[in-house]
Amino acid sequence: MGQDLPSFMEKGLSKSHRVICVCSEAYVYKANEGNGGVGYEKQIITAELLADLNSNWVIPLIKNNPSQRKTPTFLGGRLYISFEDTLLHESKYEELLRELLDEPVLPIPPLGKNPFKTIKDFSHQKFFPSNEKYVSPATKGKVAFDYSNNNGRYSIGQGELMFETYWSKCSDRNIYLLNDTPSIKTVAVVKDADDICSIVDARVYDGSSRIRTPKVNQIAILQNENGFYAALKILSIKDDTRGSENDELTFEYVIQTNGTPDFTTTNK
Repeated sequence: MGQDLPSFMEKGLSKSHRVICVCSEAYVYKANEGNGGVGYEKQIITAELLADLNSNWVIPLIKNNPSQRKTPTFLGGRLYISFEDTLLHESKYEELLRELLDEPVLPIPPLGKNPFKTIKDFSHQKFFPSNEKYVSPATKGKVAFDYSNNNGRYSIGQGELMFETYWSKCSDRNIYLLNDTPSIKTVAVVKDADDICSIVDARVYDGSSRIRTPKVNQIAILQNENGFYAALKILSIKDDTRGSENDELTFEYVIQTNGTPDFTTTNK
């Protein structure tokens, strides 16, 4: 008690290993205007950041901020964690803890061998499975296959990004999607978006059931056992019991390769 407040703020901030900056609407306004203690706090943090522009010392946390400006100008361009959506509090809290403890969901793996080191080495590389009929190893694309064959299985991606999808007949408007393969952790259906690139957070969709029934022009969300997400949009369904010559499912898909559930940047 009785300690000089500016000195207390300066020592507290400068000696901290990490700083959580709660960016409410009022805080952002005061920081940008340079008002009161917030203005002095801004000066201290700005000086520290200028000393190391690549530092992740400050973690902006968004709360009670309905305005378009989520962070003060001096924190502009830095990644923040938003606690604005109450449905995502648990996942955002985990994200914050992982950031503080430096424990990412998927640590960056070591670089593998260079497949282009020599012509001889390259000639022996096998980038694609030998049977490509029910496999698409690319991270995005368009697929059409007879879902009555191969036990309804079709694999997209490869390695840690592999999703072995499992489909079963329902009608020519809907199809059953199951999470019964070893690589799939959850399946869900998107009801509030028509385009894959408009999905901001795939975690909000309910993946608690073993089976989902997406329809034509609807998007399904899959998470694999490695924690990666894939979004699949059903383009057409053919049913040989309803006038079609064969059973055929056509879908387009995108696998989010950076480990996040955000698909808004996948077309960029």
